[in-house]
Amino acid sequence: MKSLVWYCGLILAFLLSCTEQAKEQQKAVSSQGTDCTQIKALSPQASSGVYVIQPPGVSTPFKVYCEMRPDGGWVVFQRRSGGAVHFNREWAEYKNGFGNLSQDHWLGLEKIFSLTNNKTKTWIMRVDLWTHEGGTAFAEYTNFRLADEKAAFKLRVGNYGGNAGDAIRGAYPGIDQNGYGFSTIDRDNDGCSPCIFGDIAENECSSSNGGGWWYSRCGSASLNSDWHPAGEHIGWASGIHWQTWKTHAPYSMKATRMMIKSVITF
Repeated sequence: MKSLVWYCGLILAFLLSCTEQAKEQQKAVSSQGTDCTQIKALSPQASSGVYVIQPPGVSTPFKVYCEMRPDGGWVVFQRRSGGAVHFNREWAEYKNGFGNLSQDHWLGLEKIFSLTNNKTKTWIMRVDLWTHEGGTAFAEYTNFRLADEKAAFKLRVGNYGGNAGDAIRGAYPGIDQNGYGFSTIDRDNDGCSPCIFGDIAENECSSSNGGGWWYSRCGSASLNSDWHPAGEHIGWASGIHWQTWKTHAPYSMKATRMMIKSVITF
């Protein structure tokens, strides 16, 4: 009988221990930080990977991929490296996000908005580009922010810096994408009806360029368009474009990454 009581007590202690560990793990998961910048500041040795964040005013924590760099922690909200994940999707998917956070993905417009809606911080957006020949370039924008869904997640960026050129404001006048709402194949906010491509008229830029984006008369930046492999990456109007860097015949990038980090304001 004593052995049975001892055995039951051992099981009970084990279950209580597991319960406490689960509580501690859940506590840790729900309090990793408000964004990647804060996580990096609190844990300078933190490595890149998937973390759970909870921006101020957001009731439910969510996962993001944090790119931990010497200049801070960045929330990756777009990554392209191949054709496995298709980006030609409708509004609901761009709003909520899709793909694998550790690989190619789109975080989701609602989550990006919830981050940038925090008025105590400003945000820097960084765009990294890779060509099929091994070239790299980047563009950074201060004061990145998105409006809410009622305003079609309108894009706002401040000053540009980098070596890829300011494709958001455009390779030529009249196609500034700053201040435009997001468009998808089922929701047109591009300010162009119809859009002319050579002698072909299209009702939406997203129909011709592929995936959702902040189009303005289509513009010269489009990183959610169709991915094309090496040898088939030149000449496609539907490709992944940053036309202020690759200014010759339409050039589709091999890989892209878009990410943001916060800067505290007072």
